[in-house]
Amino acid sequence: MTTGGTGFGPRDVTPEATRELIEKPAPGIAELLRQEGASQTPLTWLSRGEAGIARGKLIINLPGSTKAMTHSIEALKLILFHALDLINGVQPH
Repeated sequence: MTTGGTGFGPRDVTPEATRELIEKPAPGIAELLRQEGASQTPLTWLSRGEAGIARGKLIINLPGSTKAMTHSIEALKLILFHALDLINGVQPH
């Protein structure tokens, strides 16, 4: 997981760096984080965060603010372990 650098500022280049690494995009994860974050603030819609799989690892761009990052991690708890199982070839029960 990365934190910060997902906004519109000139130094916000985390999504671009992430896209260069990703072999399999996971747009639903980024959409989940934006949707959940928007329940807290409409500014979430300015996030350009990405998510995807590279070399068997899941990469997720989280927002930079502590509050938004905490909220994002809470949202990920619903799907993270299942996603990691799938990446690692563990069959669902």
